[in-house]
Formats: sequence, structure tokens, C-alpha cells
Amino acid sequence: MSFTVAIVGRPNVGKSTLFNRLVGKKLALVDDTPGVTRDRRPGDARLIDLRFTIVDTAGLEEAHEESLQGRMRAQTEAAIDEADLSLFVVDAKTGLTPVDTALAEMLRRRGKPVILVANKSEARGSDAGFYDAYSLGLGEPTPISAEHGQGMLDLRDAIVAALGEERAFPPKEDVAVTDVDIPQSTGADDEEEEEPAYDDSKPLRVAIVGRPNAGKSTLINRFLGEDRLLTGPEAGITRDSISVEWDWRGRMIKMFDTAGMRRKAKVIEKLEKLSVADALRAIRFAELVVVVFDATIPFEKQDLHIVDLVLREGRAAVLAFNKWDMIEDPQAVLADLREKTDRLLPQARGIRAVPISGQTGRGLDKLMQSIIDTDKVWNKRISTARLNRWLEQQQVQHPPPAVSGRRIKLKYMTQVKARPPAFMISCTRSDALPESYTRYLINGLRADFDMPSVPIRIHYRSPDNPYESKKRRT
Repeated sequence: MSFTVAIVGRPNVGKSTLFNRLVGKKLALVDDTPGVTRDRRPGDARLIDLRFTIVDTAGLEEAHEESLQGRMRAQTEAAIDEADLSLFVVDAKTGLTPVDTALAEMLRRRGKPVILVANKSEARGSDAGFYDAYSLGLGEPTPISAEHGQGMLDLRDAIVAALGEERAFPPKEDVAVTDVDIPQSTGADDEEEEEPAYDDSKPLRVAIVGRPNAGKSTLINRFLGEDRLLTGPEAGITRDSISVEWDWRGRMIKMFDTAGMRRKAKVIEKLEKLSVADALRAIRFAELVVVVFDATIPFEKQDLHIVDLVLREGRAAVLAFNKWDMIEDPQAVLADLREKTDRLLPQARGIRAVPISGQTGRGLDKLMQSIIDTDKVWNKRISTARLNRWLEQQQVQHPPPAVSGRRIKLKYMTQVKARPPAFMISCTRSDALPESYTRYLINGLRADFDMPSVPIRIHYRSPDNPYESKKRRT
């Protein structure tokens, strides 16, 4: 992207609505409650012919530095310092407040370009608030309606005027023809299909989930080496699913911090429901999910529900037992956690579990290695020839049951997809095959092909009977 723009203003003036309008998606949570946004949320914005990075920020308020509002303010000020331009949003409908005046003074002191945006200008009686905005001394306000998309052309012109055309429209880089790799055909066909190698150059999407106050945001901050996400002793600080990118040993990692998920019966407020729904979307979008447990109170019922939800969504999972620095007898606790993991999560046999400390950074390299290893299994493909040899051995060791005196025959097996691994078996009377035999095959796949911790799907297909549609002769 050519430049970065931060959206700032006091709470409930429509910053997140404007952010969603510019990125073209409903990424940020929007509600009538002031202070919904707490963390910085970046996004790829498109405004007519402009392309830039937009950053949604928390509403600026006067508060003590150690309070939650004070920490939110520090995050917003960091976004202003990193941005090339700030959109200072005021509410033309309700008019100016003393907080708006204080924020205008703070933006002036920073000496960076600022565009004054008068939102909700379509409302009746908004003219007075619009003209009052001149008193802030930040130039002519730009009237818009973020909710209805009005005034976007004027906003585009204001951004170009503030940055200049050279900065707003950087020249495009030409790609040399020699930089393009053209695959060459070998002209030879292998008798047995090759199993594709794992591509470790692709960016990896990882979602961090868990109960409230398990230390998810602290863990990501420790990975990044900076206080990028808002943290604190209060439970439920994170509301939006915030994505951050960083490099780990040459591999691009995109992590999603999510809101803590409580039991469904306890989620009453509309805003918390929106936060949980946003966390579920992050799980579906991710390739791998790290479920963060509080090591001081592990294996709560909600922890087990979250792991089961991740596996049912078909995502690979890794368990992270956080706050390990608070454990007094690590060896005894670790042995107990291993026993409970095998006993309470039988559907995730072999799942990788790593003791970590987001506060001190202990175990983070081991956690990242477990993430990479699990993702390799999640992307694994097995050749059809190997699968059919394996299937024949399984039937010899443990034949399928006989139903009504006739033995079920498993004829052919192939892998239909990866991410997660899914297999198709052609067999007779697939509807009569018991669930226990499917579990036997899944456990065999895990053991013989080294596929622990990821969900495995097996589907059955019965061949068509060519005589089924013909009438019986008399």
C-alpha cells in the first residue's frame, strides 16, 4: 500500500462505520454502545482510485494512564504516530464537545497532516455542528455519511490535497519477464503418484482462541516483541478479532487475536454475542488454531467445548498451557495435564500441547514449531496406491462386520482432499457399516501415516446397482 491513514476521534462518532465503508467489508464491530473498538485494526482501503492502509482506533478519552481507557488512548496515539495522515472524525449531528477540542490540540502538536471529517452530516439539524467544526482550527471540514456512503468523493479529494498526488499515486513497479519462473515438463510419468511436498513459503494463518483472561493478547504481544494489543487484568478486553503479521524464521505468520469465549448461557449482551461471532469467523478463516488454556485452572468445561468446536470446523489445533511461570511444581502438573489431555480429548488423539508463559516468553519457540508441524499434517496428502495397500492390511487384521450373513467389503480408497485430510472408500452396503469401524480406520490412519492431532474425515460410497431400476421378470 502507498500510505497509511488512521481514523481518530472520541467514542461513538462513527469511526468503525467509516472503516468498514473504506475496506468494503464489515470487519470492525459496530454498535450504538460507546467504546466498542479497543485495539488498532488495520485494513486494506479502497476509495475511488486510491489504495492505502486504513487503521481503525479506539475512541480517545481523557483518562489515567493505568486505566483501561488510558491504555486504549496509548494504542490510539501509537497509531497516529505511525500513520502518514489522520482522519479526525467529529459528530456533526451532536456537535462539538470539550473532548473534540482537546483532541484537535493533540493532533496539531504532532505536526502531521489531519483531515477534519464531519460524519453524520446527512442528519436533520447537522448544519450547526458542521459549521462549529471550523472552530477547531484544522481547516475546512469534509461532510460525509459513513453509514450511507455520502461524501466519499470529497473525502478522496481531501486526502489527495493533504498528501499530494505523488504520494497518493505512487508509480507502479514493472515486473521483469526474467523474474517469472516457467515450469518445465519432464515428459515422464511416474507409475505411482507423488505425494506433494509441504510448501513452507506460504503465509500461515493462525487464530488464538480461549476463555476470557487466558492470556491470548499477552501471548501475541510477546511474539511481536511490542505492546501491539491491549492487555490488562480485566477479563474480556479484546472484542474485535485483530490480525497482526510477523516473520518467524523466514515464514510469514498472520495471527488473529480473538475475544474470549464464555459458555453460551452466560453470553447475554448483544456486543459480546457479536464478539464471539467474530471469533468464530476467525476460526473458520484460519488454517491452524491455538487454544490457550490457563494452566492454573485448566480443562474447564468451556475449554473442552472450544477444542471440540475447532475440530468440528475441520481446523488443526495446538494446545498452549499459558501462565506456566505461576506453576509451583511443573513436573507433577505437566504429567497431570498429559493424562487429562488423553482422557478428556479422545477425539484429538495425539494433539500437541505446549507449556508456555506469555509474560516471560518461555516455550514460544517450541509452540511455533508445534504449529508448523501440525500444519504439515493438516496439509498432508497420501498416494492412492499406499492407501489401498494399507486398507487391505487393515481388513486382514480386523475384517469388517457381517450384516445379515453377508460380509461388508471395502474395495477402494483414495484421498479426496487435504486441509483437513478427507478420504473416500468405495464399499458394499456403506449404510450398514458401524461407526466403531470408522473409528478403527481413523485411528489406524493416525498411527500408520503419522497424522496426530488433526481431524480426519472418512466418507463411504456404494457402487450403483445396474439392475436396481429394472423390473423383476415374472
